[in-house]
Amino acid sequence: MTKKTMTAIARDAYCAPAQLQLRDMAVPAVGAGDVLVRVEAAGVDQGVWHVVTGLPYVVRAAGFGLRRPRNPVPGMDVAGRVAAVGADVTRFRPGDEVYGTCDGAYAEYARAHQDKLAPKPASLSFAQAATVPISACAALHGLRDAGRLTAGQRVLITGAGGGVGSYAVQIAKADGAHVTGVCRTAKTGLVRSLGADHVIDHTREDFTTGADRYDLILDTAGNRRLGRLRRVLAPRGALVIVGGPGGGRVLQGADRQIRAMLLSLFVGQRLTGLMSTESAADLETLTGLIDSGALTPALDRTYPLAQTPDALAYLTTGQVAGKIAITI
Repeated sequence: MTKKTMTAIARDAYCAPAQLQLRDMAVPAVGAGDVLVRVEAAGVDQGVWHVVTGLPYVVRAAGFGLRRPRNPVPGMDVAGRVAAVGADVTRFRPGDEVYGTCDGAYAEYARAHQDKLAPKPASLSFAQAATVPISACAALHGLRDAGRLTAGQRVLITGAGGGVGSYAVQIAKADGAHVTGVCRTAKTGLVRSLGADHVIDHTREDFTTGADRYDLILDTAGNRRLGRLRRVLAPRGALVIVGGPGGGRVLQGADRQIRAMLLSLFVGQRLTGLMSTESAADLETLTGLIDSGALTPALDRTYPLAQTPDALAYLTTGQVAGKIAITI
């Protein structure tokens, strides 16, 4: 029988991660199409930091609450066991191991719609599985959908040692691309191990001044000007902007995506931003890559639920090699 109360990380207002609190809360009620997940692990990504802090302000307008958080419990990536299902749920039953996205993963229990979940890959631990959904889906959509990647293309991935980047290197290789990964010194070994054909240490070499040209650039780092990236992009190449700093408290990195899309109207290169949403079909595609051995999460470290503020603090250092997870 499911408990009525649970331990969760929560806040009543948008705040710095250090102000998150461990609390006792009611277990979420389950709607007809919902699944109640007994959380074993939850992922940590930059999106969680945005939702916790409410910055940039455009995040609040995206449905997370204008004045205060709509859900006091943060966290979106989830992996665990099904505890209960709604009346209309046919894909899962109690006891099934699942992974996917939800609203409020940093708790003992989380509610997710059945269309946002898939069976957990048997080869992955819960901690590994929890790092997959958001970051790997962003990599998948950025390369295959926005980037229109085809076999044989030359692909450059900035932030290749980070969350989205570490998955993008592997997916691009699985799709037959020649992959160049850009990262800091400490992550070069990881990026090579993920299968990159060439690795550039951006602290020692400025790839935007080189002679190489790329058919597709997946920019997850956001620390190069658009003009510099366009310089190494093929005349008919594609630049996909996944994230990055800048733009202030209102738009932050989103302003860079907007500028790129406007510029794309006047140049031969295709410049676009990425708005990625996760689905069960995407997760099943990723499971296929995982089961084939083409995709493996790069798990840097894990934190217990009570140390969620420490996990978010580590995330902001830029030192994370791959992904981190919260274990419950």
